[in-house]
Amino acid sequence: MPSQTLKYAYFPGCVAQGACRELDQSTKALARSLGIELIELKKASCCGSGTFKEDSPLLEDTVNARNIALAEQLNLPLLTHCSTCQGVIGHVDERLKAAQVSNPDYVKQVNGFLKKEGCSPYQGSTDVKHLLWALVGDYGLEAIAQKVTRKLSNLNCAAFYGCYLLRGQDHIPFDDPFNPQSMENVFRSLGATPILYRGRTQCCGWPLSSYAPEQSFKMAGTHIQEAIAKGADCMVTPCPLCHLNLDSRQPEVEKVIDQKLGLPVLHLSQLVALALGVKPEELGLDRHIVSTRPVLEKLGF
Repeated sequence: MPSQTLKYAYFPGCVAQGACRELDQSTKALARSLGIELIELKKASCCGSGTFKEDSPLLEDTVNARNIALAEQLNLPLLTHCSTCQGVIGHVDERLKAAQVSNPDYVKQVNGFLKKEGCSPYQGSTDVKHLLWALVGDYGLEAIAQKVTRKLSNLNCAAFYGCYLLRGQDHIPFDDPFNPQSMENVFRSLGATPILYRGRTQCCGWPLSSYAPEQSFKMAGTHIQEAIAKGADCMVTPCPLCHLNLDSRQPEVEKVIDQKLGLPVLHLSQLVALALGVKPEELGLDRHIVSTRPVLEKLGF
């Protein structure tokens, strides 16, 4: 167990408070089960999901410097359960920390905009950390294994890392961006069997869905088909946006590829919380588009 209570400034993001509210619900339930304290950043704004920089990198940096500054005010790491938010905010943090040395006038410019809005300045004094990194690096897999009350034996889990968690930043803690193992190691600590397949580190297709939905759904369908072919009982993602494309839009994916899929998609927080004894209804597993009942039945619920 960690030597002291872990505490984070929690950045829930947009999707987990809107279309996928069960993911915010499950992250909070998991934190309670592990004794992790989350201080929600209620004044935080959308990270931009990588779209702000298409118009203005300065806009992306300023908006997310403000988000990071909110965590700095609490003297806490910023915790997100979204791969996209991690990639965007984490990269901004990396960029601004480097600019403090190489281009301090740029950081002054960003902080000038924040000052005009009455916001605290960005200082570069904290870290941006995904839930996965917090579980692996801060809490520890051995400590998580000790908390397991319902082993996920005989459950075959296919990790879907997606893009941003692995390639959004220059430095990726606790993992190899080309051959990641952190989620698979989490699965093993819960008693589950990891399923390896080619698409686990590729894009889910979400960024294409607004202007090229057929191509987006074909991408998602390819990944889901591969996971099923390898024997997966479920797909597990650390990203609400991936969850949207892989779960919420799976019926549309099926129409595009003309094949029935029916693979349950869980967020990382939901899977871990199940193993810690949290009830399915507390994790919003009844809100999924693809029924999670096959997974729950396999676990004896």
